[in-house]
Amino acid sequence: MPAYIIVDMDVTDPALLEEYKKLTPATIARYGGRFLVRGGAFETLEGDWHPKRLVVLEFPSVDRAKAWVNSAEYAPARALRQRASNTNLVVVDGVPPG
Repeated sequence: MPAYIIVDMDVTDPALLEEYKKLTPATIARYGGRFLVRGGAFETLEGDWHPKRLVVLEFPSVDRAKAWVNSAEYAPARALRQRASNTNLVVVDGVPPG
């Protein structure tokens, strides 16, 4: 079943985030993931949630998503992201195909 990582990021160091963005795609692909949303325009339609920058990643499973987040390959990029932003990150089960 697919899984999604949803990231709400408040960027505090844009230059450092640019370095992060160069390192991340290859690590995501290695775990079968892909970007669905990468900081595009958004509009709050209901509620009080006002994210700064949204990212949505799709993985084949929650296990693969968690393996990516905790991987040695992603660790250097993760450290950059943590220095470049204040981030909320969740993983959620998707709906089975069909």
